[in-house]
Amino acid sequence: MAKSNRKSVWRRALTAPAGIPRPARPDDGPPPAEPEPPSIVQAVLYRDGVRVSSPATLAETYRALREQPSGMAWIGLARPPAAELKSLAAEFDLHPLAVEDALEAHQRPKLERYGDTLFVVLRAARYLDAPEQVDFAELHVFVGPDFVITVRHGAAPDLSAVRRRMEETPELLRLGPEAVLYAILDAVVDGYAPVVEGVQNDIDEIETEVFSGDPEVSRRIYELSREMVEFQRATRPLVGMLHGLMAGFAKYGTDEELQRYLRDVADHVTHTSERVDSFRQALTEILTVNATLVTQQQNAEMRALAEAGFEQNEEIKRISSWAAILFAPTLVGTIYGMNFEHIPELRWLFGYPFALLLMGVVCTGLYAVFKRRDWL
Repeated sequence: MAKSNRKSVWRRALTAPAGIPRPARPDDGPPPAEPEPPSIVQAVLYRDGVRVSSPATLAETYRALREQPSGMAWIGLARPPAAELKSLAAEFDLHPLAVEDALEAHQRPKLERYGDTLFVVLRAARYLDAPEQVDFAELHVFVGPDFVITVRHGAAPDLSAVRRRMEETPELLRLGPEAVLYAILDAVVDGYAPVVEGVQNDIDEIETEVFSGDPEVSRRIYELSREMVEFQRATRPLVGMLHGLMAGFAKYGTDEELQRYLRDVADHVTHTSERVDSFRQALTEILTVNATLVTQQQNAEMRALAEAGFEQNEEIKRISSWAAILFAPTLVGTIYGMNFEHIPELRWLFGYPFALLLMGVVCTGLYAVFKRRDWL
């Protein structure tokens, strides 16, 4: 699309009509807030793969690009305010829906084409060694005939390294905005490799912790499983996106060398997606094994408690049996030890032998009963 024909109805949808200024009145309320600081990380103008200038503001970038008919602007933004994105939309005829997505973030990876402009959403990832966690960031890329606009929501990826790499290979940068898009895709996909290695190490550690009986391992498995769900959401759509780009090679006249690079990126994405799928499956299996081991441990503890309770019950039986046996002679002795004058057996000649015999018979009988019931 020629620059002179770049403006369309989309611009009118993004820019409100200018009103007539009027003098301030006391009831106008508080003065407007201070404007937000610029979010431009870097804006560079290229021509034939070589840096021409580095404008400091968006206005200077627009002016420099108009003065370079065959130039290409690469504008990098980090969490830009709405005013800057609307300015870019008005200048480069960006679709309002794409601008809205770039402002709100929290989008799934996707590729959409609005006329001559591609809108790409990517989810970059990096592995944090200290907390052993995966940090995800969102990157939005607008690719037009003579511009590339990147909007970062997060720390990854390092686009300054991508820019240096492209400037060191002017023959690749000379291929235009599509080459920049390839380099960004390649950087995002290459950033997945350290994450894959870090997650593999985490899974190896988790397997060791599961069989060592670490009580905190269940929480770690759950947290890593959630990260793998996010990782899948970042990598799976990329496979379809890159195949969609490759399907349009002939229609949009993509350079053959660039086609080879994009196929290589697609192979890496497919490999990474398969690894992530295998990680999630492995974590599911580890969680099942851990649940089985926890159940076995709980069963062993319950069995030990039951055995301890059984042994305690046996002891109580023995104590109760001997207490009953000893209670019988104590009862007889207590009765005849009372200080009453008229007790029938006190003057009986066989009273004492009878009392002893009664004690012996009762104790022997109780012993036999308890023995038969295995209480003794």
